[in-house]
Amino acid sequence: MTKNRDEMVARVRAALEGVLTGAGPDVVTSGHVQNIDIDDAGVVRFQFLLRPEDPGTLVREVRSAAESVDGVTKVKIDVRLPNAPQEQSRGRPLQPGSVPAPTPDDSLVKNIDHVIAVSSGKGGVGKSTVAVNLAAALALAGRRVGLLDADVYGPDIPLMFGEKRKPKVTGEKGSEKIVPLEAHGVKLMSLGFLLDDEQPAIMRGPLVSGILKQFLEQVEWGELDYLIVDMPPGTGDAQLSLVQIVNLEGAILVTTPQEASTGDVRRAVRMFERVNTKIFGIVENMAGMDCPHCGGHIDVFGHGGGRKLARDMHLPLLGEVPLDPLVREAGDAGNPTAIAHPDSAAGVAFRAIAESITEAVEAAPAGAGD
Repeated sequence: MTKNRDEMVARVRAALEGVLTGAGPDVVTSGHVQNIDIDDAGVVRFQFLLRPEDPGTLVREVRSAAESVDGVTKVKIDVRLPNAPQEQSRGRPLQPGSVPAPTPDDSLVKNIDHVIAVSSGKGGVGKSTVAVNLAAALALAGRRVGLLDADVYGPDIPLMFGEKRKPKVTGEKGSEKIVPLEAHGVKLMSLGFLLDDEQPAIMRGPLVSGILKQFLEQVEWGELDYLIVDMPPGTGDAQLSLVQIVNLEGAILVTTPQEASTGDVRRAVRMFERVNTKIFGIVENMAGMDCPHCGGHIDVFGHGGGRKLARDMHLPLLGEVPLDPLVREAGDAGNPTAIAHPDSAAGVAFRAIAESITEAVEAAPAGAGD
């Protein structure tokens, strides 16, 4: 069995030697692939060192090459990252004027009319739920919509759109493009499509920024009216990179009613202000619920926090989305509430938010967001 295993490892290694890095050498010679092993069931395992300069399609190419070897039943890749040097400014608070002036590359989104970020200062507020339903509601209204899942540490977009396929790659060697998947009329790209189900994305800020740029540059988005970007929580590298990579139309900030959430979102508002990014307004998620048993209203996370935040920050309150089991059920089923339950209180709120955004964007004169 050891001899057979050694032969299989050699065959897998030979297949991987046919995959070239962006710099030229193959992924084995370059040291990207390490510790190849295979068990008696034909499951191949190896480590893959993902570097910031690597093309976004490289992991998928490596997986496909290993899967093509006869006798291989499954491929498990442990993606690891090099020790990136820390930036001198890391750990220091963002001060006015401390961020370099954005130098966005319009060629990355030349066929996309409006790029809108859905962000928050903290996790657990339902930011991805808002992004998913905003995209779905815009598509339902006849807009051409894409959704970029930039929340690389918790890529939930595949689950919430019910899409688990691996994206295809098109184009010639060296100029490949990832073809986004499509569900419910929305084009989708997420790191979750490229990773195994239980594989964590363990990476430092600079690599996150690189992935975000690759998802803009190396995905065949086509012509879109809107590209919605679901941002990771916080006010870090991903947020700063996005405003420096593309001309961002603006951001939507998501909060829940309680002070523990609104306090963090206040800081996110100030961060976007300091990098001269328009904020469309505040969405309050989980804004109370109607008890399915007694019919009474329960303010589970408090009341009016989003409205107060919007007033204090001099921003519009775009909507208050109630806490509704239907939203959770729809998300787990891969069928966004705005489509599955359009007449529910949450569905109406999501569609109203989408209408507010389209009115704000499409009523603005050309060049107003530049």
